[in-house]
Amino acid sequence: MLRSLLFIGFAILLSAATLRADKPAEDASAEVYIYSAAAIVAGGCFWCVESDFEKLKGVGDVVSGYTGGDLQNPTYRNHKGHIEAARIPFDPSIISYRELMDYFFRHIDPLDDGGQFCDRGYAYTTAIFYQGDEQKRDAEAAKAAAKAELGQPVVTPLRPAAKFWIAEDYHQDYYKKNPVRYKFYRQSCGRDRRVKAVWGK
Repeated sequence: MLRSLLFIGFAILLSAATLRADKPAEDASAEVYIYSAAAIVAGGCFWCVESDFEKLKGVGDVVSGYTGGDLQNPTYRNHKGHIEAARIPFDPSIISYRELMDYFFRHIDPLDDGGQFCDRGYAYTTAIFYQGDEQKRDAEAAKAAAKAELGQPVVTPLRPAAKFWIAEDYHQDYYKKNPVRYKFYRQSCGRDRRVKAVWGK
């Protein structure tokens, strides 16, 4: 009986420790401030934006979230008025904001104002949320370069940064936690095929 009670107690403690370790929603913001700067962009599904940017040297732990709207405490089930976005901490001594913006444009479809790939609607549209005049100038330059390269109007808007709400825990690092599901989603959604069609190799 005692052994059973000890086992149950140990299982409860283990579960509690696991829950604490797997709770990035509030804690994720702490990772951002290891870096001296951050970019905020919306490029459709935030799982994919997170995955794309975390490949870059000089970029830290990207955080998925919601921004751009007035609704307080948005959730995945209700983030009306907000856009799915990602906050990208980076080290400017390794990679510049302008380089991040050039990279961003080439990993989205900046010609589509109705969503991105299979995800349709305002919540999945693209945007750059700049912080300060310098980021705004760099974002404008990157957008102009994208327009010149594509020879078509780029519909991605540039907006002043608003409050960024961190998404639920299960959305953070989704591509790492659920690699099979993520790969299936990304392939089925046609993200990489469309990006290649827009930008070429």
